[in-house]
Amino acid sequence: MSVKVFIDGEEGTTGLGIRERLSVLKNVEVVSIVPQFRKDPVVKKSLLSEVDLVILCLPDAAAKETVAIVDSLGEKAPKILDASTAHRIAPGWVYGFPELHDGQIDAIREARRVANPGCYSTGAIALLRPLVEAKLLRSDYPVTINAVSGYSGGGKAMIADYENGKAPSFQLYGLDLKHKHIPEIMAYSKITRFPLFVPSVGNFAQGMLVSVPLHLDQLNGKPDAVTLEMVLAEHYRSCPSIKVVDYENSGNRIEPESLNNTNLMELSIFANDQRNQAVLVAKLDNLGKGASGAAVVNMRLMLGI
Repeated sequence: MSVKVFIDGEEGTTGLGIRERLSVLKNVEVVSIVPQFRKDPVVKKSLLSEVDLVILCLPDAAAKETVAIVDSLGEKAPKILDASTAHRIAPGWVYGFPELHDGQIDAIREARRVANPGCYSTGAIALLRPLVEAKLLRSDYPVTINAVSGYSGGGKAMIADYENGKAPSFQLYGLDLKHKHIPEIMAYSKITRFPLFVPSVGNFAQGMLVSVPLHLDQLNGKPDAVTLEMVLAEHYRSCPSIKVVDYENSGNRIEPESLNNTNLMELSIFANDQRNQAVLVAKLDNLGKGASGAAVVNMRLMLGI
């Protein structure tokens, strides 16, 4: 059975990535709006009434406007998959991280409204939630999250600056400590204290590392690295897209690009048990598992493809 999908904001980086991935699915018809009518609510309403699902690749305010149009359609309303940050912790929306817990895949399948996770959030939540659920990490632990992403996650202006040689090789940002991914990281990691989150951008197109340093003697039970590995491996035992790297084979360095163009994520632990210190690292493609790839996985679940 063929389904119709409308990507609202298909000209952006995430939208283009989704469209490219959908082009190989024979049972999905991507419906587009004529460019000059992109912001015409009457034309958009008519199109929305004819599709099975709409994927929002828009700024938050514009995403809320499209949701309002969908709300006015009644029984003709399509399902919604929102890739913006507008609804990630909103009531009535299911968080689109299938590996969050055992029941999340079914929740996404049954949902009419799903919020696609942020790229940094995907890595941070993947590392933190299993430790909180295993009661090794207190919900009020002073978590620090450091991360680096390829410049493709920064939008058209940043991409142009890097590709034209106008951007620095490396830069920290979000230093007001109010990054837009923090609310969802807290909500779905089950932590109650604002994490100290310091993101950065490097001079490479795509790929991402999200790292969480920990003082092991400050965790409940004072676990060693092997225990942390066992907790992560147990949590993701039935998740083919998430691999927990054998602690003994982690080495002492890691690069961000080896999972590019995939929907995979690797979780690694680097530790010095004698010093009671560890660094947990999530590696993923910020455009794959962290954006467009995740959206297509969620879309397929929502539409039963």
